[in-house]
Amino acid sequence: MSVFLLIVTAIEAYFLGGINGAILSSRLIFHRDIREFGSKNAGLTNYYRTFGVAGVAMVLAIDIVKSVIAILIGGALMNIVDAYVVGKLFAGFCLVLGHMYPALYRFKGGKGVLCGGVMAWMIDWRVGLGCWAVFLIVVIFTRYVSLGSILASLSCSVFVWAFQYDTLEGVLALLVGLLITVKHAENILRLIGGTESKLTFSKKGTYGSRQP
Repeated sequence: MSVFLLIVTAIEAYFLGGINGAILSSRLIFHRDIREFGSKNAGLTNYYRTFGVAGVAMVLAIDIVKSVIAILIGGALMNIVDAYVVGKLFAGFCLVLGHMYPALYRFKGGKGVLCGGVMAWMIDWRVGLGCWAVFLIVVIFTRYVSLGSILASLSCSVFVWAFQYDTLEGVLALLVGLLITVKHAENILRLIGGTESKLTFSKKGTYGSRQP
C-alpha cells in the first residue's frame, strides 16, 4: 500500500510541479518564452529581471498554488499509512523535480526555490520562518538571490532536525536542498568567479527597457 501511495504522490507532485508560472506568464502577457532571455532559467528571478513587475503576481500565484496543492495531496495520501509529514516532504521533492525538469516543457524549467520555500512553510511554520529568514538575511546583505536560495534550501534539513522531526524527514528535506543546490551549479561557479549578478530593482526589466 505505501509503495503504491508513494508512486501516486510522485506522479501528482511531479506533473503539478511542471506547471511553470514564469513560462505561462511570459507567454500569456508578452507572447515570449522566458527561457529565451537572460539566464534562460524559467524562474521568478530571471522573469523579474527580464520583464519587470508585470506578471510577477501571476508567476507567484501559479507556483505557490500548485505547490500547496501538490504537497497537501502528498500529505493526505501518505497519512493513510500514518506518514503525513513524510508524504509532504516526498511530494515536495517530486514537486521541485517536476518544476526543474518538466516533461511538458522539454524538461527545461526553473530552479525550484519558491516551491521549496512553500514546502518549508507547509512542513512547520517554524521551519518555514527559519528558511525564509536565512534567505532574506543573505539577500539583504549580499544582494545575491542565488546564494540566499542555496543557503536557505540547505538550512531546511537543519531546521527539520532542530525541531525534532524523524531522521527520514530530515533526509528528505536535505535531498530537496541538495537538488536545488545542484541546479544552481552555474550560479555557484559565477559566485566563486565574482561574476554573479546582484539583485536590482526595476519596474520594466531588460525586455521592457528595449521596447519602443
